[in-house]
Amino acid sequence: MMQENFSLKVLTPVGTAFEGTVEAVFLPGAKGRFEILPGHAPIITALSGGSLIWRAAGREESVQILNGAAMLAGNTLTVCAQLAQ
Repeated sequence: MMQENFSLKVLTPVGTAFEGTVEAVFLPGAKGRFEILPGHAPIITALSGGSLIWRAAGREESVQILNGAAMLAGNTLTVCAQLAQ
């Protein structure tokens, strides 16, 4: 059976910007925008400035980041990022 959701944590120098269950995440990668879906292979990657977008319960939310890094391990995507003001 295909997994439908996974956990997302968005951490910033001042605290947690988001923590919850999501259906998809769109990240501004160093080589372009890419998407993480349930069941994605483990990954560690640098992020560049742009929109970090996640979809949860059919709705999209986003934050603007300056830079950061992301790590997907198991069922959790952790993003450490500096938010744009």
